[in-house]
Amino acid sequence: MTPDLSSPSRHVWYEDLFAILIGTSIVGLGIALYAKAMLITGSTAGLALLLQYGTGIPFGWLFFGINLPFYALAILRMGWRFALKTAASVALVSWLSGQVPHWLVIEHVHPLYAALLGGTLMGLGILTLFRHKSSIGGVNILALFLQDNFGIRAGYFQLTVDAAILVAALFMLPLDKVLYSILGALVLNMIIALNHRPGRYVGFS
Repeated sequence: MTPDLSSPSRHVWYEDLFAILIGTSIVGLGIALYAKAMLITGSTAGLALLLQYGTGIPFGWLFFGINLPFYALAILRMGWRFALKTAASVALVSWLSGQVPHWLVIEHVHPLYAALLGGTLMGLGILTLFRHKSSIGGVNILALFLQDNFGIRAGYFQLTVDAAILVAALFMLPLDKVLYSILGALVLNMIIALNHRPGRYVGFS
């Protein structure tokens, strides 16, 4: 029987919870692959990875701290429900990204494979969170706000921001790692741009 897609249905609380757990787990695995291959991504996650490579401070602590100022925008512009779910998602990604190396020991990963698979995993994870009115903070919050209020595609906006972070990475990482990272960023953002747009998904939280 074909489901009726003419009227959106609201996600119940356990659907949102399940989606947040799935989305953050997928993102955490993607970040772990990037960290192992010493690649970079965009948004606050990319900044946290750069700082980790430069300072040795664990990604989770940096990622959690960098996102704190963005919660004000989330509360003011997106509402308390979105802000709370995003805070939970950021905390989970911060924790899970540090646990993955203990749960899954990867001795070697080719940077091309890490870029493609890691970018895909992060894109799918972020898409899952977006569809349940959550995000992994930072630029994701700003991207959702701009899409919802001004019609600017979240994926394309993030691609612009990601490009700026990747340029900064040229001063810290070898050129080949930056090029692999650019490929991963394209995969990640195309997943969001092609799938997170009006009419593509009708459920809401």
